[in-house]
Amino acid sequence: MKRFQYLSLFFILLCASCAPAVTTTTAPKLRTLNVFAAASLTDAFTEIGEFFEAANPGIAVTFNFAGSQALRTQIEEGAPADIFASANQKEMDTLITGAFIAQDVSQFFLTNKLVVILPADNPGALQKLEDLAKPGIKLVIAADEVPVGRYARQALDQMNGPFGSNFKDKVLANVVSNEDNVKQVVAKVQLGEADASIVYTSDAVAAPDLKTIEIPAELNMIANYPIAPLANSANADLAATFIDYVLSSAGQAILQKWGFAPAR
Repeated sequence: MKRFQYLSLFFILLCASCAPAVTTTTAPKLRTLNVFAAASLTDAFTEIGEFFEAANPGIAVTFNFAGSQALRTQIEEGAPADIFASANQKEMDTLITGAFIAQDVSQFFLTNKLVVILPADNPGALQKLEDLAKPGIKLVIAADEVPVGRYARQALDQMNGPFGSNFKDKVLANVVSNEDNVKQVVAKVQLGEADASIVYTSDAVAAPDLKTIEIPAELNMIANYPIAPLANSANADLAATFIDYVLSSAGQAILQKWGFAPAR
């Protein structure tokens, strides 16, 4: 019996010595880069983020897309952000004044312009810019505090010349809704809740199902988009690398694919 017990113990020890060693490894820590970007950048920046993550394993890019004015307010209230990309300079300047962004680090990285969009079936039968003032037309535009809403109203000011001094007033009288960001505007036109709207060219590119009416250069507005890292970013190195990629030929090619133009 004792011999049997010794043999059993021997085999147990032998099997234990043959078992693979268990090693513990610590997975590399995933770093997250928080990018606050204007809603009009949604499609282009999402694609840029995918390429950036592929080129930088262990990095996750998280986007917060909204109206530039809303993003600025969120940053002022303490939302964690590493990068701010705005559709106008006003919101960037406000953050610089508040020391959320350092002086002289902001730079323009693209331009955009305006276009009129219509539902595919064009229920309002709009054919030209002057038709925006036709009584009964339902228009949806961004609110005045939203960059694209401000640009649209400035363009309408310029149309007062060729189309009559009260053209802007007639157009604004047709507005049935003022939205918080440009993507909400586009969505309402796609859903048939509006006969037309004024948005960025990039938004029309991202919604090929919609019809468009071009706005001549002399009546159009050019939007300059600035980008900058946040002064208190915990990922200053990543923020700089991401901005470099946006400014690179590869990043600029993606932006132009989505209807943006190079910075001036």
